[in-house]
Amino acid sequence: MSTSKLFSEYKLGSITLKNRVVMAPMTRSRAIDNIPNALMATYYGQRSEAGLIITEGVSPSPNGLGYSRIPGAFSEAQTAGWKQTAESVHANGAKIFMQLMHTGRVTHIDNLPEGAEILAPSAITLAGDMYVDGKGMLPHTTPKEMTKSDIDDAIEEYVTAAKNAIAAGFDGVELHGANGYLIDQFINPISNQRTDEYGGNIENRSRFVIEVAKAVVAAIGKEHVGLRVSPYGAFNGLGEFEGLEEEYGYIASQMSEIGIAYMHIVDHSSQGAPEVKDSVKQLIRKNFNGAYILSGGYNKERAEADLEADKGELVAFGVPFIANPDLVTRMKEGIELAAPDQGTFYTPGEQGYTDYPTAK
Repeated sequence: MSTSKLFSEYKLGSITLKNRVVMAPMTRSRAIDNIPNALMATYYGQRSEAGLIITEGVSPSPNGLGYSRIPGAFSEAQTAGWKQTAESVHANGAKIFMQLMHTGRVTHIDNLPEGAEILAPSAITLAGDMYVDGKGMLPHTTPKEMTKSDIDDAIEEYVTAAKNAIAAGFDGVELHGANGYLIDQFINPISNQRTDEYGGNIENRSRFVIEVAKAVVAAIGKEHVGLRVSPYGAFNGLGEFEGLEEEYGYIASQMSEIGIAYMHIVDHSSQGAPEVKDSVKQLIRKNFNGAYILSGGYNKERAEADLEADKGELVAFGVPFIANPDLVTRMKEGIELAAPDQGTFYTPGEQGYTDYPTAK
């Protein structure tokens, strides 16, 4: 395995990763009262064979806590809680980025704390229902269309959360611009029907993600910032639109100019989602000169092949990490992977979270 590219070191910005295996961000809903805790620190520490861990989505604002029991990064208690996770991961030689995820319109008002409000680029209700603890499935709440002041406030919230992540000992943050959440809601004309400078053409719809990235880079440094995007993603009511590839090519070129550390491309086609065309992957790769994180149903063999073919620098693994905290060892030594229990993906407590054994 000494010649394996997947298990070789990689310099990402100012940090050195011990291998090119990335643990993908996955919602696990264990943050009681939206505060990260010791159980979560154990979970991430167990999986720190990865070179880089990207946390589950972490809200930069009370307004972005769309799901039950997801963590935030906007209070002193949350920052203190996250310190446990950073220390647990670093103790085992891994690096960790916090994924900042503002859910925007993807919520029900009962999931938000008192005084918070549901904001989105346009007042378009997401079809379908949202789970609320103690109440079950309820229809999504209609969001308020964001004013310019709301947009400025949201950008500042991303900045504050990024600073809190660094204060908690994290190596950086990933801006969640994928899967139908707030940044993606601005990018996609299905959810963005504004007529001001944040809507209409490609440049305007891309303005929010660019402004967030610039502000966060100014606050914590470009080498500590990544961006996740999901072209062709059909999640949370979004999907393909006219000019899609041109827009993502534009965003990639702007991110390259800003100088962020990486772009992370969502590809859930292996799980039945629409195909992410190679043309848009190649365009992003061509227009962005930072690291490119591949994702989407990878195993060791395919990861090695795509790294050797120079399709990306790092490879993200998601679901396999749930039941295999020692995924890197298992891949290195050809040990069979354990299967996860899908019934405990989002339930509170340690069952199906920190109780998966290692192979050795």
